[in-house]
Amino acid sequence: MPKLKTKKGVAKRLRLTKGGKIKYPTCGKSHLLSGKTSKRLRHLRRHKIVEGKKDIKYIKRMLPYG
Repeated sequence: MPKLKTKKGVAKRLRLTKGGKIKYPTCGKSHLLSGKTSKRLRHLRRHKIVEGKKDIKYIKRMLPYG
């Protein structure tokens, strides 16, 4: 059976955790930061987890070797 190809755009944006969850960096941290509160910026530092079951299914298909 041939090797499966990884979708490189997805691989650059998303990572699989050890437990099989998918994490991604929060958006909104690149510019216009002076108008955002320090609390908001602090929370934007954290990574988020993909929650939709269908989304997880499609993403894992695009990242076959995780």
